[in-house]
Amino acid sequence: MSKELIDYLTQFVSEPRRKKFDDVLQFRTRHITIALEDIYQPHNASAVLRSCDCFGIQDVHIIENRNSYTVNPDVALGSFKWLNLIKYNKSENNTHDSIKSLKKKGYKIIATTPHSNDCNIHDLDIEQRLCLFFGTELKGISDEVKEQADGFVKIPMFGFTESFNISVSAALSIYTLVRKLHESKIKWQLSEKEKEEIILNWLRKSISKPELIEKEFHERKLKMKG
Repeated sequence: MSKELIDYLTQFVSEPRRKKFDDVLQFRTRHITIALEDIYQPHNASAVLRSCDCFGIQDVHIIENRNSYTVNPDVALGSFKWLNLIKYNKSENNTHDSIKSLKKKGYKIIATTPHSNDCNIHDLDIEQRLCLFFGTELKGISDEVKEQADGFVKIPMFGFTESFNISVSAALSIYTLVRKLHESKIKWQLSEKEKEEIILNWLRKSISKPELIEKEFHERKLKMKG
């Protein structure tokens, strides 16, 4: 049914747009994902989404404990439309819920913070699926993440400043790991089923009143059966 619906909705978008979907999907991955814990500055939140879209990260996990995640459309430039944003904001400890969910899906939890057992981002083992955790602009990641993390990474720096802005840190980390992923023999690409689900979502966001068009599609299917 999804394939038929995709074919039907495709006629309502331009051929270049549909081709762009296929081209972009070839580089989308869920082998690496990103988690943002209590990011409250819209500029940083939006810049991270833009980097994820540019480098092919499909899923971004948003953890809202004390702060709500707000996107600045002028910075994000519509990138959030093409990503899957998974929000955790329904319990007292949303960080715990996110880590539990990610580990259940086979992700290693990687904390982006200097630590006695940290490694250079360039040396991080990417054989297993991994999720990079980024914390608040002021305090960094929480103790919960540090306690539950499977590993710690740092970005090498050679100046006086102790850390990068979070959006810069995320961009550098994602670029480094995605490039490493593309140069590896790891099967990091999306499955055909995942591609269909994403294209269907993108088509719906590209069409005016998609619910009415889908209703028409299902009505036609029922008439054909009758």
